Amino acid sequence: MSKRTVRGATALVTVGAVAALGLGLTACDDGKGNDAKGEPSASAQPKGKAKNAPETEPDEEPTPSKKPEEKWDGKVRVIGDGSTSYTGPQPKQPKPERLKPGEKPPQFVVFSWDGALEGDDHLFSYFRQAAKQNNAQMTFFLTGTYLLPKSKASLYKPPQHKPGESAISYATDPHIRDTLQQVRGAWLDGNEIGTHFNGHFCGAKGGGDWSTAEWKSEIEQSYSFVQNWKTNTGYTDLPPLPFDYKKELAGGRAPCLEGQKNLIPVAKSYGWRYDASSPGDFQIWPSQINGVWNFPLQLLPYPKSEKQVLSMDFNFLYNQSGDNTKGDPKKYAEWRKLTRDGYLNGFERVYNGSRAPLFIGNHFEDWNGGIYMKAVEDVMKSVCKRDGVRCVSFKQLADWLDEQDPKVLTKLRGLDPAQSPDWSTFVKKK
Repeated sequence: MSKRTVRGATALVTVGAVAALGLGLTACDDGKGNDAKGEPSASAQPKGKAKNAPETEPDEEPTPSKKPEEKWDGKVRVIGDGSTSYTGPQPKQPKPERLKPGEKPPQFVVFSWDGALEGDDHLFSYFRQAAKQNNAQMTFFLTGTYLLPKSKASLYKPPQHKPGESAISYATDPHIRDTLQQVRGAWLDGNEIGTHFNGHFCGAKGGGDWSTAEWKSEIEQSYSFVQNWKTNTGYTDLPPLPFDYKKELAGGRAPCLEGQKNLIPVAKSYGWRYDASSPGDFQIWPSQINGVWNFPLQLLPYPKSEKQVLSMDFNFLYNQSGDNTKGDPKKYAEWRKLTRDGYLNGFERVYNGSRAPLFIGNHFEDWNGGIYMKAVEDVMKSVCKRDGVRCVSFKQLADWLDEQDPKVLTKLRGLDPAQSPDWSTFVKKK
């Protein structure tokens, strides 16, 4: 147990709450929409909601920004085998601006999703709609092998494992097609497409045991599965993804939050801007590791206790029903409220305090009747339209941080989560 005094609370970090992420104690989609042991479910939903959500493949065309990364001539440039393309700068991106003297920082909230598969229950498309309705943009961490048919599994050469081996199931062909549609639409909505890598290996022979060379192999393959899905699937009737993945990919989250030490140097070599694989920290302003922004899960005040819980659905599950993803239905309403209030406790602490960004991690799952999906949507509805709040992607947050005066960021990092300084004098005129 470790302790750190936070204004208004003492953080108690139980070993089980942190270690739980490495147990492989999650549900998964077997490629047919059925739950199985091994990986967060990619196809579950709050019952009666997502299946009725409107289909929303946006028809907006990307519009050039004032400062595109490369000259945009208005023509789609197909890349490689036609799996990806360049269609201009990503639309709907906020312009990062440096804090002005006397200005209070925005309250950033980042909702992110591990796996990002559109399964039978359509949670990917459902939360795209929820984001639109609540003025939010999010990060979808795409698992590369979700675009690789099971018949081509041998193309995946996981570090320290046999070719084709994976700790999670390969997607069905219909799920691959649906996921491609949602990835395309999500990017056009302004959301970020990050990476959750490939085989979701944890523990022995997982990411925590991989060398930098093995992480490089895993990353190269995650690029390849996105850049060559047409060749691998044989689909000729689907349009290319509207972005150049080599340029768009800015960061990821390692499975089970393992292996960041050897992952960071490799991420930096690819020009990635951030990593979200840290297993947890207090709600403080982010810092960099070797020039890469570190965006960890965070410890939030768990309601009606002195405990702190990591800001991810799995950890609320673990605190409520342990190993069981189908706990006592009589407790679902209570657990949903505890989860929602836990996220909101963390939000209120910084919103009225240091304004440190809040990071919330999720999986598309139906644990305990889908209450964690419902709780996340409750939080989105509660916070994203509040004054001064910006619900953004990790990439957009990195853009904003890069724009700031390093001395101001250093001062911000010195604030306790609940500490609200005199913002009128915090950023001073030069």
